Amino acid sequence: MGRTGPDRCADDNREGAVPVTQDNLLASPFGEVIFAYTREDALQDGVLVELPGELCREAGVIVPVAVTAEVWHLIDPGNLDRMPGQSVTGRAWDLLWTFAIAARSFNGRHRSTVVYRCEFLTCREAMGGSEITERKTVTFRAVCGPGDRGEPVITIMLPWED
Repeated sequence: MGRTGPDRCADDNREGAVPVTQDNLLASPFGEVIFAYTREDALQDGVLVELPGELCREAGVIVPVAVTAEVWHLIDPGNLDRMPGQSVTGRAWDLLWTFAIAARSFNGRHRSTVVYRCEFLTCREAMGGSEITERKTVTFRAVCGPGDRGEPVITIMLPWED
């Protein structure tokens, strides 16, 4: 005789039928996850760099923020000693502040992606060995999405990055 209720299979007469239980009710239709690369993994590998929470809050961003390695290279290019008035903290602040301004400019329209621009000083070697300091405007894409445990997190990247 057939059963009714939550433990009933679609076809109880089928050999090897798996009863429907609370555990497998919400299981993925694609099966078990074989491999997952989490945000935590990306932070440990250096693919993402987390910005200090205190700096984020000072800039008006209450959600944890990480930047891609390429963006981090713009914040800390390795030659800040040759650019007057520049620091990693100051450049990170500029990136966060311009993001906060851009995010607020949506006037209540909720968006998970914000595209904005920020200006950085860069230093490059010119012909003849002299150094040139110039301003470079860079376009960024900030995406707010779920973290490893479903919490909101923001990732700031260059437009072509994922």
